[in-house]
Amino acid sequence: MSTGLDPITLEVIRNALPAVANEMAADLQRTSYNMMIYEIRDFCTALLAPDGRLVSQNVGGVSHFIADLGVIIEDGVAQHGLDGFKPGDVMITNHQRVAGQHLNNVVIYTPYFFEGELVCFPMVRAHWIDVSGVSTGYGGGARVADPWQEGLQLDQLKIYQAGELDTVLHKVLSDNIRYPEASLGDMRSQIAACKLAARRLDELYGKYGVATMTAAVEHIFDETEVKCRNWVEKLPDGVYEAESFLDDDGAGSGEIIPIHAKVTVNGRDMEIDLSGCSDERKAAINSRTYAGARVAYKALTAPMEPVNEGSFRGLDVVIPEGNLMMARYPAPMSGWSLPIPCVVDTILAALSPAIPDQIPAAHQGIMGGGLAFFGTDPETGEPFVLQTSEGAGWGGRPFEDGESATKTVCQGDVRNGSMEGIELKTPVLFEERALRPDSAGAGRFRGGFGSIIKFRNLAEGRWNLAGSLRTECPPWGLWGGKPGQTAGKYLRLPGENEFKPVEVSRHLVQADSEALVLTSGGGGWGDPLERDPAMVRWDVIEELVSADNARGDYGVVLVGEESEVDEDATQALRAEMRAERGDSITPTIPIRSNLAAE
Repeated sequence: MSTGLDPITLEVIRNALPAVANEMAADLQRTSYNMMIYEIRDFCTALLAPDGRLVSQNVGGVSHFIADLGVIIEDGVAQHGLDGFKPGDVMITNHQRVAGQHLNNVVIYTPYFFEGELVCFPMVRAHWIDVSGVSTGYGGGARVADPWQEGLQLDQLKIYQAGELDTVLHKVLSDNIRYPEASLGDMRSQIAACKLAARRLDELYGKYGVATMTAAVEHIFDETEVKCRNWVEKLPDGVYEAESFLDDDGAGSGEIIPIHAKVTVNGRDMEIDLSGCSDERKAAINSRTYAGARVAYKALTAPMEPVNEGSFRGLDVVIPEGNLMMARYPAPMSGWSLPIPCVVDTILAALSPAIPDQIPAAHQGIMGGGLAFFGTDPETGEPFVLQTSEGAGWGGRPFEDGESATKTVCQGDVRNGSMEGIELKTPVLFEERALRPDSAGAGRFRGGFGSIIKFRNLAEGRWNLAGSLRTECPPWGLWGGKPGQTAGKYLRLPGENEFKPVEVSRHLVQADSEALVLTSGGGGWGDPLERDPAMVRWDVIEELVSADNARGDYGVVLVGEESEVDEDATQALRAEMRAERGDSITPTIPIRSNLAAE
């Protein structure tokens, strides 16, 4: 090892750097104004090297933020130069030309100097509730025409210069944001988290010095890369492909949006090629990110290890300019995250022939559980914003059932908004939040169940209920597992008898209107006729699977008030069902593989 870097010092630094990012996250949660941050956890905190390499990120940070933090630093350095940063500077940016996301995802970062040398950038990306335009809540969804309509575009600006607040920029933000107390309060929380990181880095660099810290970071990168490559080396060499799709682009085009993943394994190297995905769209489901490929790779290779730059050195990602996932500014990107979980699922499905004992069936595959309601409380005269992101079912796994009512693989530790917190802060009443019966795909290991969420708004306001773009391509099963039920969003106005499906943004409704959100169930894994009848019976008793579906999907016959399993009738029914279907147990979605010759 390098001078000054012994094994014990290396381990201390290896654990200290993620601990700094984790403490930044705790500080941000404790001081933020916005439920999306302090409760739902839609943020990430990180440390980055001056060249943009990821040093550490908080555990549970939003997964699809890991792919494009470094490009922000690279762009900031390109604009300002390394000598353009001074102690006390605070940068603010959300511009889509570099890291295409919705404009609500605002990045604050600061330069950290030790003994006059720029050695690191602490960074926080967090979801603001409003950045002007149609951004309130989750933005305008897929129907936003361009970034200017969506909200304020902040391009590598200094909100503080050498410790002095830029009062003009601050006033521009305050005057153009509907909820300046919340958004600018969150900005101060982001700055506080970066300042906390600087204090912790002072302790580390003060104890070990720049040379030892630099050597440790490089060693950690190298070790992480080796661990990931070692996992890839166990896969059979070959080319693996899978296809899926979105119903349309969410703006009424009526065109299916193809998602295609081609994974090439060659020794210890992996290439993920997303060239076969749709070209960029006029609707705002475009993004500019490697997130889909990187989330899948990280989940496969080292899911429990801290993430850093070494996590992705063994991966080559191919996405051409002008692709849905590498859109060119000013392509609209308000609904940027919608396709990314589907991309991850498709990459995993492509590899299922190579490692069938490790790949789960599909989960909801789209960021479809988000919603917002906002207006002015008639009792207080104060503006309010309800935001929550509701979980759905994950796919069944080769060894157990999928999780229920859980966020997508791209959302880290993002959580459902609490009913108590929402009702306390907004004039909305939860009428129901429950698991959605019969939504899980049947399988030897069934998928997780989606959710039913029903709200009644007690005051006039506007609903954002959009994002359910995978009703024609449900969460697929694998190896004979059945698909899960798809998602939907509905409204019922006062005086109406039925809920009607909607895809709306900023939709004004009267008091006592009701919104209903149904999230997807996960796909099943394996033959449903091989599921333990006792497990089927338990799901029926828990009212999660109907007796009809227990019989029709699983071939389980239940009798009596206690829903006991009739063993003889079950065996006979399963034999009959197997005879009718034959022996064709294959993956549900079209998967192509070309294994290299042994």
